[in-house]
Amino acid sequence: MQLLWPAPADEPDLVELYRTPPEPWLRLNFVSSLDGAGHVGGKSEPLSGPADKRVFGLLRMLCDALVVGAGTVREENYHALRLSEERRAWRLARGLPEYPTLVVVSGRAGLDPTHRALADAPVRPIVITRAGTDAGHLAGVADVITTGDEGLDLPEAIRQLRERGLRQILSEGGPRLFGSLTAAGLVDELCLTLSPLLAGPGAGRITDGPPLEAPATLTLRHALLAEGLLLLRYTR
Repeated sequence: MQLLWPAPADEPDLVELYRTPPEPWLRLNFVSSLDGAGHVGGKSEPLSGPADKRVFGLLRMLCDALVVGAGTVREENYHALRLSEERRAWRLARGLPEYPTLVVVSGRAGLDPTHRALADAPVRPIVITRAGTDAGHLAGVADVITTGDEGLDLPEAIRQLRERGLRQILSEGGPRLFGSLTAAGLVDELCLTLSPLLAGPGAGRITDGPPLEAPATLTLRHALLAEGLLLLRYTR
């Protein structure tokens, strides 16, 4: 893995490169093809590679909570949120819980309580859904946060997560959640892996939803090159 910018370094410390400020922070992590596709055949995995998966795991190690849409949990067939022994030890040595908390966003609470991402989770997950939604079928496997009458109130949901001590938040999408977080002005950072593939027409982008009134500007913090993948980190 080669550090392109800032100045190249021998064996760059990825933990330091991806360390977030001490303030509450919301980071997104996505992979995209060269022509803008967010998936191939309905899954993002074909766009990935060893270096991307390494950073993928590292970002999970650094977060307090992983926020993901219910559709992504189903389509990408999420496993329970677990870490390697080394990464668990890293967290414990710094006073962090052994595992981050999985948070699933679902406007209709349309989740199967037996799904392994919920039923096998080492830490009780959280489900965010709209007020008035019947989420009783999830009570045995997850805490439920209800917010917003007409639609999900994401700023309020994020505020409640931070009240629980979940200050460093990572999201892996999907595209609709990415678009909603951007529209709400909640995105502090985007980690984007650019895959050297042309996926062709048909696949959606990494973000979806109504257009923004004005684009949000981010600043490049570093660029890594590995196995043809370009790993970019942008922050507000």
